Amino acid sequence: MIINDIKTFLTSANTIKWSALIAFTIIFTGVVSSQIYFFQNIIENGISKRDIIAQKTLTVIDVKRTEQHRKEVASRVEPVLTAAEDEFIKTNLITMENSIIQIRKKDTMTSVKLEELNILLDLSGNTKKEFITSFLLKSDDKSLHEVFDKTNLTLDKILRAGITESDYEKNNITTLITNNMVSNVSKRQISVISALLEQVIVPNLVVDEFATEIARKNAMNSVKPYEITFQKGDKILFEGEPVTRLKRDALRQAGYNVYELNWHGLSAIYILVLMATLMFLGYMKFFEKKFLEPRYMGISATLTLVLAVIAAVLPTGFSPYILPLPAYMIIMSIFLNPRVAFIATVILSAVLAIGMQYDVQWLIAFVLLTVVSMILISRIRFSRRFDLIKTGFYIGTAAVIIVFSIYLIEKCLIEVSNIMVIQNCCFVLINGILSSIIALGLFPVFESWFKIITPYGLAELADHNQPLLKRLQFEAPGTYHHSLMVSNLCEAAAEAIGANPILARVGAFYHDIGKLKRPLFFVENQSYFGIENPHSKLNPRLSKMVITAHPKDGVEIAKEYGLPPIIHNFILQHHGEGLASYFYNQAVQEEGAENVKEEQFRYTGPKPNTKETAILMIADAVESAVRSLKNPTPEEIDAIIDKIIIERLNDTQLADSPLTLHDIKVIAATFSRILRGMQHNRIKYQENLAEEFGKNKIIVPTKLLDEDLENKINQLEKRNEN
Repeated sequence: MIINDIKTFLTSANTIKWSALIAFTIIFTGVVSSQIYFFQNIIENGISKRDIIAQKTLTVIDVKRTEQHRKEVASRVEPVLTAAEDEFIKTNLITMENSIIQIRKKDTMTSVKLEELNILLDLSGNTKKEFITSFLLKSDDKSLHEVFDKTNLTLDKILRAGITESDYEKNNITTLITNNMVSNVSKRQISVISALLEQVIVPNLVVDEFATEIARKNAMNSVKPYEITFQKGDKILFEGEPVTRLKRDALRQAGYNVYELNWHGLSAIYILVLMATLMFLGYMKFFEKKFLEPRYMGISATLTLVLAVIAAVLPTGFSPYILPLPAYMIIMSIFLNPRVAFIATVILSAVLAIGMQYDVQWLIAFVLLTVVSMILISRIRFSRRFDLIKTGFYIGTAAVIIVFSIYLIEKCLIEVSNIMVIQNCCFVLINGILSSIIALGLFPVFESWFKIITPYGLAELADHNQPLLKRLQFEAPGTYHHSLMVSNLCEAAAEAIGANPILARVGAFYHDIGKLKRPLFFVENQSYFGIENPHSKLNPRLSKMVITAHPKDGVEIAKEYGLPPIIHNFILQHHGEGLASYFYNQAVQEEGAENVKEEQFRYTGPKPNTKETAILMIADAVESAVRSLKNPTPEEIDAIIDKIIIERLNDTQLADSPLTLHDIKVIAATFSRILRGMQHNRIKYQENLAEEFGKNKIIVPTKLLDEDLENKINQLEKRNEN
């Protein structure tokens, strides 16, 4: 009992899905971590285990020394001061002067005036207080206004020089006033002017924090990085030498992955891989659920692991711009769709950039390139394989523009080697072209492995030299001709409603291959071979079994010839669960309605569940019905189309398909247009042209005929005369 429960658990769908997820993330983590292992072989506990020699010239920025120098330069930048409070200070001085004049004019005792003046002016601690108050109250108006004028001029001079917080806090106001005193001032006036200015002066220069910060950043940015150059053949590390940040940067530039290989590092990478995988699966579940099948997930996982392995085995120091990410994007776009390919490529690029320690410029370049690639790939015409090569060239050209633009921006900030720019631009151009060639070569392989048909595979199946179509042509010619007519209807209707016209056409080619098992039991082949209808000697039930077996027989033949599963759907669904009405009615006549049930004369289905298979169901019935008529009128054609569609709708045969009523209306109009073209009238030609020329002398202007046709007419006329 327990063993059976365990077996059931291990073989359940959820267990298999989770096992596949865990296995994929572990393998992917191992591939990404493989580069870290190379670093672990040369470094142990921060100490070099052996000498490491530069295989090429390396220029490394000494980040620590550069940052230290930048901080020193920034600390030497003086704060940026801005002027303020000037008008406020001047206004206070004028107000104080006016108040002094008002006090002088009052008709009160001197003691009262002195008291008011002491309230107006704070002269405590001033050794010349008595002289100053006496001068302000008792001097003549001319002397007083002269002092006021010189006070204002001195204040203007001081404000222009500026008063900082430090000047004010250090009690340097007296010195500041003395140094900026105007000329021709007596000693008596100096004390009064100083006393007045001390009452109103406040700092007018304040620190502009924002401007100061910008000045310091500009100073830091002006510092050129300290660069250390390791020439080819120089030792980056000596055995036993501690690995500093500078040496780590040199090792990274030499192609080593400088993450430590420990449980913390591995756990971090696994969490990154797991989160990236879950994000991709979440997108698929909510937006592209139809691709959540094992075959689609299988090809996605395989491509991802292959690209990760290529990234891991790239030679040390080799440019990551040669990674065939465009090939990954192209293959994913063709086998799934461009939207899924875009999401997968962006997520994979982010994981590789972190795990393999690629520059952020690489990540930005390939994310932008993925957007361009998605647009270009969606415009490919699959009828010509060379279009894919052209698309690869366009992708490479776009990559050159993106990479070059990023480097131009980077050169504005730091020094970038022109050789490296040219090298990476060449790499991405070659990458785009080679990726399209690689993708084109891998399509048949992945189609065979994962049983997913691409537009290129469909184009191959549409070739009339395919063995199965050749066999249909010779063994069941009526069915073959019927399939050709139906394919034209399906292709036109699919294109009209936005379905896949190539798939609809190819599905129509193969939908009746089951008739190869018993071709003479189908009416379209009987007239070709000139035989009697064998159903006339069978009872309706047996005839029904023979006729309704051809979808199942067709799937068996399709598997034998290796047709993809998507074609199997056309074979099984083109009759849905419809009623074999001819044999049903015949059985009713022979056995009575009470002894015959419709369910006994229906096809086994399933019903069409895609637009393309639903179109095929209607086209198959319409073509057969119209072909049975002799010279039908356009009105008769339209009536037959409407009748068949209404019958399929009433019988719920289209219930599982995504066709809308508008789609059905467009399909009916398309069928009508094509069938009218097939039923056009032809001119009846005479059998004996020579006799006709003899009866009616036809004179044809020779200048309107070519020489060969003129000679033939002359020969006919001579033969008629003889």
